[in-house]
Amino acid sequence: MSAALFALAVIFLASLSFGSVRIPIADVIAVLTGGEASREVFEKIILGIRLPRAITGVFAGAALSLAGLQMQTIFRNPLADPFVLGVNSGASLGVALVILMIGPGSAALLAGLGGFGNASVVVAASLGAGLVLALIMVLSLRVDLMTLLIMGLMVAYATSAVVSILMFFAMPERLQAFFAWTFGSFGTVTWSQMTVLAPAVVIGTLMSLVATKSLNAFLLGEAYAVSLGVRILLWRTWVLIAASILTGAVTGFCGPIGFIGVAVPHLCRSLLQSSDHRVLFPFVIVMGATIALFADFIAQVPGSNVVLPLNAITALIGAPIVIWLLLRKRNLRQAFGEHAS
Repeated sequence: MSAALFALAVIFLASLSFGSVRIPIADVIAVLTGGEASREVFEKIILGIRLPRAITGVFAGAALSLAGLQMQTIFRNPLADPFVLGVNSGASLGVALVILMIGPGSAALLAGLGGFGNASVVVAASLGAGLVLALIMVLSLRVDLMTLLIMGLMVAYATSAVVSILMFFAMPERLQAFFAWTFGSFGTVTWSQMTVLAPAVVIGTLMSLVATKSLNAFLLGEAYAVSLGVRILLWRTWVLIAASILTGAVTGFCGPIGFIGVAVPHLCRSLLQSSDHRVLFPFVIVMGATIALFADFIAQVPGSNVVLPLNAITALIGAPIVIWLLLRKRNLRQAFGEHAS
């Protein structure tokens, strides 16, 4: 854990120091500790642009990784991720309705949207994710987990189909705006928006921590968990709500960020050689934040003015991790059948 925390601190400082403008580490530390940088513009860049982006990356990486761990445990499926229930697709539909459906006479409103961290886009994404979450919660009371998983996929397909139809009839410039949101970014979250994102992630994380003992029981199978006195429906609903809050908040503010939720839990299980959620939870949070920041660091292409799509970088990092783990362990399902140590 100490090595992971050290890596997180290093990549956090690097995210503040490197970019299109190189800022000395000494100036970064001076600004973070309340001092003054050698140049006034450095302080503005750090406090106004890079610090909120880095903090957002920490929150997003931790939230998506924690949600992914819970989804994989609840569904006992190594390929489950935070978006398996269609929450991501719901958020995408909300954003598509805002960006693609504005009438031709509402050009002023469209222009007012500005960057993709615009409040209207965030609210639309949150509402879309929230509606899908509410639907999933109702369904979870009536069906078993496998059926719920399939229904979640169907909801995702249906909402994606609606988005495709909206894109077919949309104007080219609005398509460009929508595609930019789907690329994902930590740089669109402002300090004022952070006052919403941070509490949502903290609440989802605290809810997840409360469920640690029950999640360990889920590893043994629902029948065995019942024999241990675990209230399956209660804790399943509790975990789904926690994971959906974490996923919906991040997707609403940062766009759909893929692969982190799938890859990080597998990486942490492999490194710790344990499926015990009491051990995994803090490690997953730190590793998720570290890998998310590292992906954003690469996406910023230090030393240039180019910014690559964050989703492409997370996939390029996450895919080799999952493949390496598959080759190393050959059977990831073993991790879901082991007794928590």
